[in-house]
Amino acid sequence: MKRIKKEVISLLALIIFAASALAAPSAYAVSTTSSYILLYIDKADAFVNQDQVKLDAPATIINGSTFVPAKFLGDTLGFTVEWNDASRTIQMLPAGYNIVLDSDHKMVTLNGLDMPFDSVAAIVNGKLLVKLTWLADYMGAKYTYNSELRRVEIVHFKAPEGIYIDQDSNSRPVAKFMTAKPSYRLGEPVKYIDLSYDPDAEGIASYEWTGNKEAFFEPGLYPVTLTVKDAHGHVSKLFKSYVTVTDEPFLNEVEYPIYNKPVGGFIKTDWGTIWSYFNKMVPLPKETTEVQGRTLLVSDSPEEFTSSGILYRDNINGKARLYADHVNGTKQKMTMAIFATNNTDKPITIKTTNKGEVYPSVYANLIGSEASVDFLMNNVYDQQLTVPPHQTYVYAKLPDFYPGQGVNLFYDVETDGELQISFGVTEKPLTPTTAQDLPLLDFNGHVRGTFPVSEIQWKVDASSFTKTSVLTIGDNKTDVFVKGYDVMRKQAVENGGNYGVVYKIHADKPRKMAVMMMARGGVFKGPFKINGEIVPVPYSGVVTAFDGMAVLARTTGTEDALDIEFTPPAGSAFPIDLIFYPLEDKK
Repeated sequence: MKRIKKEVISLLALIIFAASALAAPSAYAVSTTSSYILLYIDKADAFVNQDQVKLDAPATIINGSTFVPAKFLGDTLGFTVEWNDASRTIQMLPAGYNIVLDSDHKMVTLNGLDMPFDSVAAIVNGKLLVKLTWLADYMGAKYTYNSELRRVEIVHFKAPEGIYIDQDSNSRPVAKFMTAKPSYRLGEPVKYIDLSYDPDAEGIASYEWTGNKEAFFEPGLYPVTLTVKDAHGHVSKLFKSYVTVTDEPFLNEVEYPIYNKPVGGFIKTDWGTIWSYFNKMVPLPKETTEVQGRTLLVSDSPEEFTSSGILYRDNINGKARLYADHVNGTKQKMTMAIFATNNTDKPITIKTTNKGEVYPSVYANLIGSEASVDFLMNNVYDQQLTVPPHQTYVYAKLPDFYPGQGVNLFYDVETDGELQISFGVTEKPLTPTTAQDLPLLDFNGHVRGTFPVSEIQWKVDASSFTKTSVLTIGDNKTDVFVKGYDVMRKQAVENGGNYGVVYKIHADKPRKMAVMMMARGGVFKGPFKINGEIVPVPYSGVVTAFDGMAVLARTTGTEDALDIEFTPPAGSAFPIDLIFYPLEDKK
């Protein structure tokens, strides 16, 4: 019986779709409720939609014609079938018809016209059966008979109610939809085609769906309903249909969002999934180039300053990047500035070519992300400042810096001579001698120093890999931290996390794939620049370690190249994984 039921359910689903897709347009004048019935000749088992029922009187063959139980059809299809004890007759009332069956006198009367009882009806074991070919015309039903399976299939659309509301001089809207295909495979995206409308041409104001999942991962019949509302608050009748899901694989629950989640979307997952699919990934082959020629000054210690002073100081000559990340740990408003001192005998010009700035804020992740977005946009700047010999000018001054607020900044500059750069904070007004008057603040464990490398290039081979592959950023193993020197402490240092460094990842002729980011070190919020477009991760809030994967890009296999630019955002923890997931063509 289980095998028969499964067969029947699958067949019913096809009938459902065929009936809804092929019915004449008039059958869809308004939302309707449909019935789908299977009867087996001389068997008590029957199916109504997806439900199995037992019959008191089974369908049977009499003189070569199919006879079906009248009471069952009336109850199922919504018309009256009742016994009149006084006249000893049975009355049937399909919409628009009055049928009286008199077995004693062997007569049937239909809307006043008589016909022989035995031509259209029979009493079998005390139950009334009627000839299907005769009754179907009055029910508005379609039917077929499968002689091999000895099975009757009936599709019936109940007569719809009117939708015009006299007191409002307005009509109820009509809810209606269909699926683009008669059946879907496991994990195949379901396309719902909305056919709802408002007869008054005022438009649909709102939709209320139930069961309309993007995809289903178990075989079966899944009910989906829709009601709609117009601007007057009139609600449509409930429209119900079914999605048929066959036992044929397409995508599993892990693969589905990787193939279908929009770029910028986040795939929420759990540790079990990560352990099974993304724990031991193959490193994507890469060639690493540390680009020199732009000196990087990093001022991040003391990250939380508690007094006025110079946070970091060193000389630059030519191209440089000035990077700072600090928190006001004092109890008063402070001023933060970058000073440029010319200790030579000739004027020196400093020109700004790129920058990432953000107003001070208490949200560390936010300021790091916003400054990184600003910097990766690589807007064109042509600002310059000329510093006279033996003079100190303020190169940049930040807005008021209140207790508990943090700030993150990038400046790419070029000079035509040597300048001393000082990152300083003070509660006093700035003067020409502020940079010389402030004390040097002590190192407290965060990154500080001068580094010869401010850009790392990875050329990767993403053209033909077949297994899920990974590039890890910020682990100091596969991605080694840049080495430098802290001139204030006079010792070698490394740029833990490579803050202030820009990664440029290039792949020629990438295969069809999804590129995702997974945090591994802790909280993360920051942007990636993918083929010139910024993709924030996440769009709002933050992601935490092993919480899921953000979709950065999806390639088709026809692109000439894939380029990813990234700089570690302040306030985020490392390492992170860039996951390269091969996609197959799915028809």
